[in-house]
Amino acid sequence: MSFDHGSDDAEVHLGAVGALKVSSVATQRRLFRRSSPDATAVLAAGSAIAADLRGGLAPRGGDLGADPVGRAARRLRSLLGADAVGLADLHGEPAWAGRVPAEAADLLEQVRRDGHRAAAGAVVAQPILVRGETAGVLVLSGDLGRGVGRRTAEWVAEALERGRLEASAEAAARAELRALRAEISPHFVYNALTTIGSFVDSDPERARDLILDFAEYIRHSVARRGDYTTLAGEFRAVEAYLALARAVLGDRLRVQVRIAPEVLPVALPFLALQPLVENAVQHGVERREEGGSVQVSGEAQGSECVIAIEDDGPGMDPEHARALLAGAGGGGGLALTNVDRRLRAVYGPQYGLVIETALGEGTRVVMRVPRFQTGVVA
Repeated sequence: MSFDHGSDDAEVHLGAVGALKVSSVATQRRLFRRSSPDATAVLAAGSAIAADLRGGLAPRGGDLGADPVGRAARRLRSLLGADAVGLADLHGEPAWAGRVPAEAADLLEQVRRDGHRAAAGAVVAQPILVRGETAGVLVLSGDLGRGVGRRTAEWVAEALERGRLEASAEAAARAELRALRAEISPHFVYNALTTIGSFVDSDPERARDLILDFAEYIRHSVARRGDYTTLAGEFRAVEAYLALARAVLGDRLRVQVRIAPEVLPVALPFLALQPLVENAVQHGVERREEGGSVQVSGEAQGSECVIAIEDDGPGMDPEHARALLAGAGGGGGLALTNVDRRLRAVYGPQYGLVIETALGEGTRVVMRVPRFQTGVVA
């Protein structure tokens, strides 16, 4: 937090993380006249206000303490030293902190009608503009100085836009999961059912086992709901898929699975592993006339769980692998792209997939996730 004492203009700018820049001693006194919080307290308050506004400006609780918008108004009033603060969307009742000025209702409706700032004495109603469109109204009452309302409204708009972006990211993640669920290959399903049918008379016991494997594969791929599962749960689906793939491909598919018991309880995003194994079979083994092998391993490395899926198929150009992870590699890389993005969204940009490959050298996909992560519970 920095203060510029070189100007008499009182302006407040609340940045993306809630930081304040105050450009006059008088405004500083007003901002902190109730208390003298340090920079950490101001940053914490700004972050809390942004969190309260993440869901928009429509009131979502019965009283000021329960309603996030009401809490944001109260915190803004405390930071600005205002007599009253009101926050409203374009339709509903505003959330207030402090004594509601008599002029507030008329000013609020005026801004809602024409989208321009309105003022009467010490009461100011400021439009909150998100991407050039009026998303709500900020009402301030008190001797706050020139520019405070505009700057505060700009910061509220940034918080609202960030909330919209986060909601869009969550919706995109759900859409990507739906896309993975919908990516079951009709060709594989047909071949699996045909293979099961071929064993009904000659080996009914094997046909029964394959039907159970097929049911587990479908259940995990389509019917399961939720954000997270355990590594053990993902491996059950992987084993069901590999049993069906071996029945279809016969000796063309060789499989080796090595999983350390201590990583089986690790929670990870649902459908994070199964699509990678399917990708190795479809794009690694099936493309070779003589078939090939798929190796799946999982082990603990300190506080992390490292999972690797390797095939000895045709491999690919490393530039193409980079394009796949960037989402520019075409339909064949949908699974890799989706899994990589979901891992980064859950664990942070330092995680995700690593692809080790070269033409004629097979492909190795490495997934590294924390063994324990707050909020990631199966």
